[in-house]
Amino acid sequence: MTFEMSPADRSFCRRTALVIVVACVVSSFGLALAAAQEAEPVSRVLITNANIFDGRNEGLAEGMDILIEGNKIVKIDDSIMVTPEGVTMIDAKGKTLMPGLIDAHWHTYYAYGPQSILFTGDMSEVAIIGFLGAEKTLMRGFTTVRDVGGNPFAVKKMTDTGEYPGPRIYPSGPPISQTSGHFDFRMKNDVPTNSSDPLPYWERNSLIMVADGVPEVILRVRENLRMGATQIKISGGGGVSSAYDDLDVQQFTFEEMKAAVDVAETWNTYVAAHIFTDEAIQTAVRAGVMSIEHGNLIEREETLQMIKDNGVWLSLQPLLNDDDALHFDSAYSTQKYEAVTDGTDRVYRLAKEMGVKIAFGTDMLFDPAAAENQGKMLAKLKRWFTPYEALKMATSTNAELLALCGPRNPYRDGPLGVVEEGAYADLILVDGNPLENLDLVADPHTNFVLIMKDGKIYKNTLN
Repeated sequence: MTFEMSPADRSFCRRTALVIVVACVVSSFGLALAAAQEAEPVSRVLITNANIFDGRNEGLAEGMDILIEGNKIVKIDDSIMVTPEGVTMIDAKGKTLMPGLIDAHWHTYYAYGPQSILFTGDMSEVAIIGFLGAEKTLMRGFTTVRDVGGNPFAVKKMTDTGEYPGPRIYPSGPPISQTSGHFDFRMKNDVPTNSSDPLPYWERNSLIMVADGVPEVILRVRENLRMGATQIKISGGGGVSSAYDDLDVQQFTFEEMKAAVDVAETWNTYVAAHIFTDEAIQTAVRAGVMSIEHGNLIEREETLQMIKDNGVWLSLQPLLNDDDALHFDSAYSTQKYEAVTDGTDRVYRLAKEMGVKIAFGTDMLFDPAAAENQGKMLAKLKRWFTPYEALKMATSTNAELLALCGPRNPYRDGPLGVVEEGAYADLILVDGNPLENLDLVADPHTNFVLIMKDGKIYKNTLN
């Protein structure tokens, strides 16, 4: 007897056979891909005979070996034996191995372009300058920065791939200011505004942002978080480089500051605020701000006590009116800079004495030559701190501040700012002992003979 399928049955069988063939091909491809990925070797680096400053403890662990696999430190011992095949071997020759440096107050875009770029440039120009500057930042040994204002998201995306040199970036997105605040860089005759007016050019490109009133502050904070901000930066007081605000001015009301904090907290992160003066700082602390940027004009101990009691960070920069002073296009900004730097010494001394949590940052602005002084700024801390205290601040202590962003942390697979097993392999090898001579960090191009970020070697002049 002959069995003959109906057209419908034949169609069903063809479809079934096709599905089986496709499934087999996909399965074979998946197995081949998995095998290829398994076969791809993990990069391995063995650094021997290093004196290690681990970022936490005073003193050096001498004559140590450190094994790096991929982007992590996997073993530290006084003698590590490995099969040399596929391993990059580096003899540290007794030099000092330490964590990569962290700048807690950096501007990827603002640091390298002149202030005039805000009036004559465009976003492409700013982005190119910032992208090229990122490599320079890394090559000074700063393997991580907290970007507290700008639009560095594209630079972060590209440098995170490892294909382009640059530090890890914790971006705040555009810093948020009130009208006539520190980040209001509109032209003189751009106000009054109409509600139907388009956003100004730099706001449309998220380099800066102006917001007034609680609803607008809420909107802009949420937009920054949507863009990938790890923390939020607002301006809570007058600034040096801005044209329409004196230093004594408090910016944003308590309700506006609290609105920013409330939104940040719903995303399990925090708000940093640019502020110099007592009243504005106290308002910010009451509103829940967790990082005070600057604070150079604090005059009352009660303000520092309030900062300490609430677990708030003082992100202070060693800005002085010395040979390395920042230069501004206007006499008004220069006058304000002199007033700010007059308070730097007193606030550092008092904050240290009272046990306030102090972070290190540089806030280099509008000048590539000034940006080159990033390491020199760290060396200036010797005026108030021992070399150990300064280096700890610029490594493990700053890493504690970065970790306040909780689940927004893009680098939470391992600790930063330390040399320990399981930590990210962000490392510097120094020709000399910076725990004895902090000035070594002021000349990184000479004294940093090895720079590694995420397990990748970006500089090695040992041979």
